[in-house]
Amino acid sequence: MSGTLRALLKAGGAFQSYAYAYPHKTAYRRLAKPRSLAEVWEREDKQSLFLYAHVPFCEMRCGFCNLFTTTHPGGDLVRQYLDALAVQAEVVAASLGESARMARWAIGGGTPTFLSLAELQRLFEILRSFFRGATDHLPRAIEASPATVDAAKLEFLREQGVTRMSLGVQSLIPAELRTLGRSQPVGELQRALELLSAVGFPCLNLDLIYGIPGQTLASWRQSLVGVLEFSPQELYLYPLYVRPLTQLDGKAWQSPDERLVFYRAGRDYLLAQGYRQISLRLFRRDSYAAPEGPIYCCQEDGLVGLGAGARSYTAALHYSTEFAVGRSGILEVIRDFNQRGRADFAQADYGFELDLSEQKRRYLLKSLLRAEGLDGPAYAAFFGRSPAADFPQLQELVDEQLAEELDGCLRLNARGLEVSDVLGPWLASPVVRAKMARFELR
Repeated sequence: MSGTLRALLKAGGAFQSYAYAYPHKTAYRRLAKPRSLAEVWEREDKQSLFLYAHVPFCEMRCGFCNLFTTTHPGGDLVRQYLDALAVQAEVVAASLGESARMARWAIGGGTPTFLSLAELQRLFEILRSFFRGATDHLPRAIEASPATVDAAKLEFLREQGVTRMSLGVQSLIPAELRTLGRSQPVGELQRALELLSAVGFPCLNLDLIYGIPGQTLASWRQSLVGVLEFSPQELYLYPLYVRPLTQLDGKAWQSPDERLVFYRAGRDYLLAQGYRQISLRLFRRDSYAAPEGPIYCCQEDGLVGLGAGARSYTAALHYSTEFAVGRSGILEVIRDFNQRGRADFAQADYGFELDLSEQKRRYLLKSLLRAEGLDGPAYAAFFGRSPAADFPQLQELVDEQLAEELDGCLRLNARGLEVSDVLGPWLASPVVRAKMARFELR
């Protein structure tokens, strides 16, 4: 996509592309030459890194899901995966060097709690063994699904210092859950929420989806009211996006204008209930103070990814395993990961190299997509030029009354936040757009 922001909004409405990272994973390609991880990380500031481990297994595949995950892994696939992850962790830790420090970490997927208790224990032991800071008092998060949590797993996670537990609820309406391809009954959701509340994690994060075919404003409010009974510190409100190769692909869904009505209703309700808006999707309870760890800035600091499907970010290189959505493609990538040796894990061979222009675009998007906005002086201090000098099109945000500029900071207003999913397509470079357009999904 290209052109003015007004033209993009007119052509496709508020909900066009979910941009939480830049560049998008479909812009990644096989690197011209494999890069040694020791070389890749050598000149990076490694005092405030984000450690992420990916578990690509679930008990079921939701109809809307295009994440890197598969269901019902047979044989020894999970054990082999953890064996390979242990080798990768040792190699990556050695490549980072003894000076590397973690500011926070997360385990995602997939569904990490799909693992048995013994497998979870092994995963945590791998992280503790190889990464300095993984046993410190750091913010740490893990994702779960209703069917895979039990009291023993949750008690173990609490003992390990997990500070943020995330659960995908999506809806409390049985018909809507069926439409989304989620087979669990509402009673199972309630049981999981009660277990999580009883354990008492510092932050309970819950996800809901709007834009489900057949959803009404009344049913949307019913789900919102229902989850607030469990006093979550954070709520993510996701618009339904239907992606290729998912179960919902080709089925009817709500128009962008209809989803905007649902978004506004959810936003207004949460603001009235004592939540503040962090981004288009994230709402956080006013009374909740997130656990403090070493200072971490997502625009500037690095991400260390472990596992098939995990991405790693340095300033000039984003790298990962290959990406797939279909079951056969995902299993192929996982099996390749499980067979890799130390030499394979010691290098990056698939990703996207960011020149200075792409680094600036990433900084810009990671800032603008949050309510706190783009700190112009901080950008200028980091890159030596003002945002306006590098991206004169930003003035359009002000001209279209989507953002305000105050003391050098550019912040989206309420109207700007509700159309912020258009900023990714609008600000992506021609190179990234072309690569994404040519990507062959499997």
